[in-house]
Amino acid sequence: MHRGSRRHILNWVECAEFAAELTGLLEPTGGIVSVSDRWMPRGNSDDAEARLERNGEDLLPDSMDWAELRRWWLVHNGRANTPNWDLAASCCIRGTRGLVLVEAKAHVEELSDEGKRERASWRSRENHKRIGEAIAEASKELSALVPGVNISRDSHYQLANRIAFSWKLASIGLETILLYLGFTGDSELGTELRDAQHWNTVFREHVTGLLPADLLEREVNCGPAAFSILVRARPAL
Repeated sequence: MHRGSRRHILNWVECAEFAAELTGLLEPTGGIVSVSDRWMPRGNSDDAEARLERNGEDLLPDSMDWAELRRWWLVHNGRANTPNWDLAASCCIRGTRGLVLVEAKAHVEELSDEGKRERASWRSRENHKRIGEAIAEASKELSALVPGVNISRDSHYQLANRIAFSWKLASIGLETILLYLGFTGDSELGTELRDAQHWNTVFREHVTGLLPADLLEREVNCGPAAFSILVRARPAL
């Protein structure tokens, strides 16, 4: 049985109002999710999370070379993964096809400041090195656009890989919205997020020293396309 933010995501995507509600959370980016768009997961009976190098073509057919993401992130395939997304959905952003990526939380403790752990095998070590290089590249390029970005593999990895992937997608031409979604009112597993203001405060404290305040709630033009980072909340289901 799923619990916490995972459960709330699965229940939410099953609602008839899901597409309209997600669209409302994307203001003022102009992002629109319609019932004809595609998203993962689809609900409790179809609960697979999206990995973009594997599922990107299902979400946005013929939009880009999704395997490029794996090549950028990993040296070796095998059992190594790119990030799994709590929710990924196709959308339209000011008339252009794009992607919404959602990182969901329901408790303060779900925000981790741990770095990525290195495993023993030589393949894992080489992937570990490559992931560090990919995040460093994203950090450098983003900091040139918005001074103060300081993400790395070795601290707040959960945050760093989300930011890095969103930048990469925009840098290769895909309009992207990264949505940090807090489900409020769930005290079952930890310290609940009381309301939207509490979630916003908790998140901003979490990213202090890693992301400048003015990177949030704005569009960052990465050349071929842009991405935005939004912080939103909705009641837990």
